[in-house]
Amino acid sequence: MKNTTRVRATLFACGMAIAIAPGIARANDEGLTSEAGVGALAALSTLIYGPTKIVYATLGLVFGGIAWGLSGGDHDVMAAVITPAVRGDYVVTPSHVRMEQTLEFLGREPEYRTTQHAMVAEDL
Repeated sequence: MKNTTRVRATLFACGMAIAIAPGIARANDEGLTSEAGVGALAALSTLIYGPTKIVYATLGLVFGGIAWGLSGGDHDVMAAVITPAVRGDYVVTPSHVRMEQTLEFLGREPEYRTTQHAMVAEDL
């Protein structure tokens, strides 16, 4: 009885391997391994970039609060310090690695982003 179960399990495993082999071969032709490499590079880059950006944003918040206090509560001064620190990208994506999209460490005003995206859409 145990021998029959092992034979069935072996035949099932071989059948599954034969069934998915053409799909794996096609996926490799289409660049699946390349995509996996780009994704892995993006993930590893995020491990370094992400914490650096978080520390920068935290320091920007602290110094923005200090600037707000020293300026007598001027919100424009605080925003000038906090906006570049807090806005921007926190994660490296595969499109950043392929250089299809820019990686923004220093964030910009929201008006700039909408204008930039509108200009890119017009170029297409």
